Amino acid sequence: MTNKLPERLRLDRLATPIGESLIVTDETGALRAFDWADRESSMARLLRLHYGSMVPAPGAAPAHVKRLLRQYFEGNSGCLAGIEWRTGGTPFQRAVWTGLTTIAPGQTLSYGALAVRLGCPTSVRAVGLANGSNPISVVVPCHRVIGADGSLTGYGGGIARKRWLLNHEGAAFRDLPADAA
Repeated sequence: MTNKLPERLRLDRLATPIGESLIVTDETGALRAFDWADRESSMARLLRLHYGSMVPAPGAAPAHVKRLLRQYFEGNSGCLAGIEWRTGGTPFQRAVWTGLTTIAPGQTLSYGALAVRLGCPTSVRAVGLANGSNPISVVVPCHRVIGADGSLTGYGGGIARKRWLLNHEGAAFRDLPADAA
């Protein structure tokens, strides 16, 4: 992970079982953002925060990135580690995002437990804010962070997607009543 700005960004799309995804990569093929088409404006805002006025141009993501994403959605939840990613953000945010990648598929962690794992046990809220501003959904698995009581908590892509992702990975969690989702 680096704070170095990319020379250019390209935007590709991929159909998934939970909606069309947006894949932003740089000139080296590294993933810079992954989000959902219905959240395109939120993703654009995060990209501006990280990369200034640079706007992704339409273009194909590297074949291996799309192949690994397809494999994930087809059931190979361990394959995402093969995707190289880079992002801007503060050093603290990048530390949280790297910490998220240590939560194995099928596992979950609370915000407090993640803060402890990162060596900053009193920074639970800051960890939560960094988690919520993760520009690389799914690959940097912010969906694996749940409430201290094991319940589903907020997810930028929506609770229904978070539920699907956790079920897809075989993770245990306390579900919300259907009318609360």
